[in-house]
Amino acid sequence: MNTPPDLSQLTPDQLRHLAATLMTQVEQQEQALAQSQKTLRHTEQVNQKLTYELALLKRHAFGKRSEQLNVLQISLLEEVVDADIAAIETELADLTTPDTPPAAKKTPKRAPLPPELPRTEIRHDPESEHCTCGCQLRRIGEEISEKLDYTPGVFHVERHIRGKWVCDQCETLTQAPMPAQIIDKGIPTAGLLAQVLIAKYADHLPLYRQEQIFARAGVAIPRSTLAEWVGICGVRLQPLIDALRDLLLDEPVLHADETPVPMLAPGKKKTHRAYLWAYAATSYAGLKVVVYDFSETRGGQHARDFLGEWRGKLVCDDYSGYKQSFANGVTEIGCMAHARRKFVDLHVAGKSQIAGQAIELIGQLYQVEREAQSLSAEERQRLRETRARPISDALHRWMLAHREKVPNGSATAKALDYSLKRWAALTRYLNDGGLPIDNNRVENLIRPWALGRSNWLFAGSLRSGQRAATIMSLIQCAKLNGHEPYAYLKDVLERLPTQKASQLHELLPHHWQHTA
Repeated sequence: MNTPPDLSQLTPDQLRHLAATLMTQVEQQEQALAQSQKTLRHTEQVNQKLTYELALLKRHAFGKRSEQLNVLQISLLEEVVDADIAAIETELADLTTPDTPPAAKKTPKRAPLPPELPRTEIRHDPESEHCTCGCQLRRIGEEISEKLDYTPGVFHVERHIRGKWVCDQCETLTQAPMPAQIIDKGIPTAGLLAQVLIAKYADHLPLYRQEQIFARAGVAIPRSTLAEWVGICGVRLQPLIDALRDLLLDEPVLHADETPVPMLAPGKKKTHRAYLWAYAATSYAGLKVVVYDFSETRGGQHARDFLGEWRGKLVCDDYSGYKQSFANGVTEIGCMAHARRKFVDLHVAGKSQIAGQAIELIGQLYQVEREAQSLSAEERQRLRETRARPISDALHRWMLAHREKVPNGSATAKALDYSLKRWAALTRYLNDGGLPIDNNRVENLIRPWALGRSNWLFAGSLRSGQRAATIMSLIQCAKLNGHEPYAYLKDVLERLPTQKASQLHELLPHHWQHTA
């Protein structure tokens, strides 16, 4: 213990220095205390939010069923609620500090895995058979835990055998630890979890169908258990999507699009429109990434929240939700495919001669793009300048001339006005070889959700939609980078529990070095 100085023996300068030092220390302690209180308040708020959400979900799961939902819809809703509850409980567990005593929890009685399944023994023994004291260890027993693994079409069991070794001299017990798992003390291996996620989000098989498929293979896994696995995996994989988003926002040019997804409105016994947003790098970029984002509405604030401080060039349709981003410094790049679509609709409806001529001229622009696809950005820009710009200028003059001839309010006038009002954005790609002519890339990347809609019927909650966006982002990115999605997810789920936060980039698809 330090003895306080005798203030009577200090000079005025020493006293002033001591006072300044003490004031600095007090200020630092006050700042540290304020930061601790801020962190504590944030943790309490998140905890309260998750606890409230968990209570609502449990009431949704165990309360009175809606009489207006049919049996299939109720089955799908139960899957979503079980997955959401598992995800929230996982997040609450992550928020719990080490000093917080764990809540009493009943250990579920797990049915033994079918004995007829093939088994693979995996032994975990100490690296050395000598104790730290130098004596030889003696094996005195072992612990066996079984995990259910799955390769497409075949179940088998991994028997993890952890020998117990003791030193007769110092009586030290040594046992190798179990490898870290995504679901601690659970039975599924990374392979089984990957299969469940791929089947649900890539093959669009609801969990009740997977339950039936697994039962036919000889293993009864309740859909509630499958839903818990999905919920936990969604939480564990989210940091990878956060890292992907950060990488994506380093790109100077992005595609953006959104599509409606039916979402169950809690308490209203019906669905309403939620939205899935997609953001992707261009086909000319070295980064092959698409990130999906789910929101309850189509408000432009969702796009602004995702883009944050990004101020690059955004390829999109003419949806008004992006206008505020353009006012904030984002550069708008129009979609020529949308402009062409207006004339195609007009031509199909009435065999319009004007629409046919517009389609022909726009087709010439696309012919230039096909020739420029394999060129470098500089070569592509030069080709556009010599070949595409004259066509674009002629198309613009042609549109202006015909607009003067057609009456206001007609279908032809509306098709012409769509392009003329957006002409600057539509032709901005001519000035930069790194820009695409249209937004077709992200529209193609959003198509898996269209197929999913017909199988999911609806998103059960905001959380389930966000979870789907997370997992489907990884699946689609794996495909874009030439990886088989099941193999990629399996390897990621195996490595993720031991991966440090600073090393997450090593698990991202564009960095993945393994051969699928």
